[in-house]
Amino acid sequence: MDPSKQCLICVPLTAKTVKKMLFQLELAKESGADVAELRVDLISGFDAAADLPVLLKDKPLPVIVTPRAKWEGGEYKGSEESRQDILRMAYDLGADYIDVELKVAGGFIQELRSRGKDSTTKIIVSNHNWDFTPSDEEIHATIEQMWATGGDIVKYVTTAQDITDVAQVFHFLSESKGPTIGLAMGPAGMISRLLAPKFGGYLTFGALCKGQESAPGQPTVQDLIEVYRVKSMDRDTMVYGVIGKPVYHSKGPVLHNKGFEELNLNKVYVPLLVDDFNKFMNVFNRPDFHGFSVTIPYKEDALKLCDRVENAAKIIGAVNTVVRETTGEYQGYNTDCEGALSAIEKGLRHSGLANNDETPLKGKLFVVIGAGGAGKALAYGAKERHARVVVANRNYERAKALAESVGGKAIELDQLSDFRPETGMILANSTSIGMEPEVTRSPIHKDALSAYALVFDAVYTPKQTQLLKDAAEMGAVTVSGEEMFYGQAFAQFRYFTDLPGKLRAPVSAQCSIGTYSRGRMISTRLGFDKLLQRGLYPNSAQFGMLMDKSQVQLVNLAFRC
Repeated sequence: MDPSKQCLICVPLTAKTVKKMLFQLELAKESGADVAELRVDLISGFDAAADLPVLLKDKPLPVIVTPRAKWEGGEYKGSEESRQDILRMAYDLGADYIDVELKVAGGFIQELRSRGKDSTTKIIVSNHNWDFTPSDEEIHATIEQMWATGGDIVKYVTTAQDITDVAQVFHFLSESKGPTIGLAMGPAGMISRLLAPKFGGYLTFGALCKGQESAPGQPTVQDLIEVYRVKSMDRDTMVYGVIGKPVYHSKGPVLHNKGFEELNLNKVYVPLLVDDFNKFMNVFNRPDFHGFSVTIPYKEDALKLCDRVENAAKIIGAVNTVVRETTGEYQGYNTDCEGALSAIEKGLRHSGLANNDETPLKGKLFVVIGAGGAGKALAYGAKERHARVVVANRNYERAKALAESVGGKAIELDQLSDFRPETGMILANSTSIGMEPEVTRSPIHKDALSAYALVFDAVYTPKQTQLLKDAAEMGAVTVSGEEMFYGQAFAQFRYFTDLPGKLRAPVSAQCSIGTYSRGRMISTRLGFDKLLQRGLYPNSAQFGMLMDKSQVQLVNLAFRC
């Protein structure tokens, strides 16, 4: 990539004192950022004459000086004249950039230029809409006003009420006639920050760490560099992602992006917080958005939308993988079934609970909690392995419909704790009950778990859910949702890359496999200490991948074929 065209990574510095901001500036340099924004409006008692020379002397990075006005969402408490004096002083001291709001930019820039003083400082003309995303016509008109001020760079920031609002940001970035920063704030606007390099953005913002964001929906600089690899992204980068609500808990971006990196593929995988599945798929129906993982609550919507669906997904009634063909048609697959059932079978085998060479589930009573997409996959997979299926769901009619489709029985979820027709049963939770932040919830009373030999929970954030904790205490073998996640992710990765053959671990991988035992979470130690130390996996020191040693397919979050 031409370095002159590379999207810069800017870290906004939000310290309350000059000393702390100087420290943050050094951290920004170490983090790999290209630019730092000095949010001097956030410094308590900021004295421009005394403090600005200190901040700009011997700076390790190019900097943007920003005394953001209150009327533009900032914290500057002085007069407008004193605020503009800060910008004049930064300009005279040779700051690399100054940020001037559109509301005052015209007259201010004209006054600066009229002084005839040579300066290398670039002027960013900014505009922030903290409420919504205007129409394309309004955005275009505002950007034209911004260029008319005589600034060097335009920064247009809006607020995404829906992820489809981001398409407007991508549009004006792609059509920009000069260096342009375009972002959409808020959780729904995250992809505007992650994909800014692809659409020609001049820079994107990343916080030093979580809790130090200067705007809603801002990722960390580590995420931008190490997970999303924005420094190698260009206009040819193919986009993949996970569609869901919620979605930011997903480990898919770390997993798939590491795989793309290992295989040197110009692809990126991003989280997609979607409110309306069909609307999103329609707006982003474009060749460079090539494939999607689909999670709660859109797996049945995905089935209806796809032009062609594999037979297993049709029978299950849910799609968790969508690939856009070159014809523009969507092809649907289901990888949940194999991922979940393989993990459960391995749990039974390794714990000594398997009494059938063909399938350890044959003849066992298999209780599924939930009748959505994942529940359908579990029920279908259990039936295919000759288990007796029971479906428990809040909505009895949905439970009944699913149970009848697999020749099973339906009960209401409220009846589950009293449902103990035999011991040695298998329990599989496919709902989001127990997912962060509601980590103390469980779909079944603890004492009822004594009737189960193995308990599986599709939830994997946290890894040790309340259901699994209770099950372990009651003596059951437990299988984490991470096992299902990795199993289905392997298959998805093949669809996303069109790569044949088995995925296998790098030769240098370090891995020791845990052993199965009743009453314990089974875990596999993986050698990715570097990612753990950098905070990319704050909650996972061990991953419970229920694998034979000959079947280890993922170590260090890397794929190879």
